[in-house]
Amino acid sequence: MARVPFETVCEVITEAFVRAGMREEDARTCARVHAESSCDGVYSHGVNRVARFVDYLRRGWVDAHARPAIFREVGVIESYDGHRGPGILNAFFAVNRAMAIAAEQGVGIVTLRDTTHWMRGGTYGWHAADKGYAALLWTNTESCMPSWGGKNTRLGNNPFVMAVPRGNGHIVLDMAMSQYSYGKLQVTRLKGAQLPYPGGFDQDGKLTAEPGPIEQSMRILPIGYWKGSGFAILLDTLAAILSEGLATNQIDKVGRGSCTGCSQVFIVFDPRQLGGAEFSDKVADSVADYVNSSTPDEKSREVLYPGQSTLRIRAEHRANGVVVDDDIWAEVMTLAGRTAA
Repeated sequence: MARVPFETVCEVITEAFVRAGMREEDARTCARVHAESSCDGVYSHGVNRVARFVDYLRRGWVDAHARPAIFREVGVIESYDGHRGPGILNAFFAVNRAMAIAAEQGVGIVTLRDTTHWMRGGTYGWHAADKGYAALLWTNTESCMPSWGGKNTRLGNNPFVMAVPRGNGHIVLDMAMSQYSYGKLQVTRLKGAQLPYPGGFDQDGKLTAEPGPIEQSMRILPIGYWKGSGFAILLDTLAAILSEGLATNQIDKVGRGSCTGCSQVFIVFDPRQLGGAEFSDKVADSVADYVNSSTPDEKSREVLYPGQSTLRIRAEHRANGVVVDDDIWAEVMTLAGRTAA
């Protein structure tokens, strides 16, 4: 593992994306999201995902120059076709448009169909919270998880994001419907480590905390067992219905990599037009403080609210450099046309 200054990570990834055919401004936006994801400790959707995105650009699975186009407007709901443009750019457009509607109406809803991987979903929750908005966001995916009771994949892990703005540190939940995402499995395997808790089944149907056998079987464990399975099914169904886009069973037929053709929903609220920013902050502070005041269990030193550890990791990485895997960073440097130091 190595440490690389945050801005250097941004610059190198930008160069890789420009070489893959992106406009420089677009490349910088996408590169910053990848860098910020690794900076926040979400390595799987940061530097680790750069080579795959470059591959998708070169194959034409992601159209570097496509832009979302509106096709329906109903009240506070606007629906857009993403034309398989870069998922990061499409998602920023959608959440920004939802915030603009919410600024006028108190709530804004934007849906996206036929878009591509938005990388770390939490990016857009943090972005909304930074602007003072609360958000509910989710995407469906290709099938990568069995339905509860099944052996073969039929469900997406359908990342779901909730964000609440707060002056003392936003409360942000970014979660897949699986106990661990495939990205987390990869990161853990690369470290030669085990998962903290069982994350899926091996080829023989036995629960295991070893990431490799779970990756091989593709039998990742839904959160809450049957409850997470049901949650994933409904998120998929609603995403497809609300966006007039594809459900997981149809995304599987696209066959152009992870999340190509997916459907997404962005729901944004403006708390300032409801109880007001002061009331919202007071409630959020009380919740965070109450959680932090918990008595830690036998294995814990403290109890954190969602997003709290992210803020700590971000600060540490900004001060000391972003942690990158040596081999993966060397590959990114090559994609950028640079030679490793």
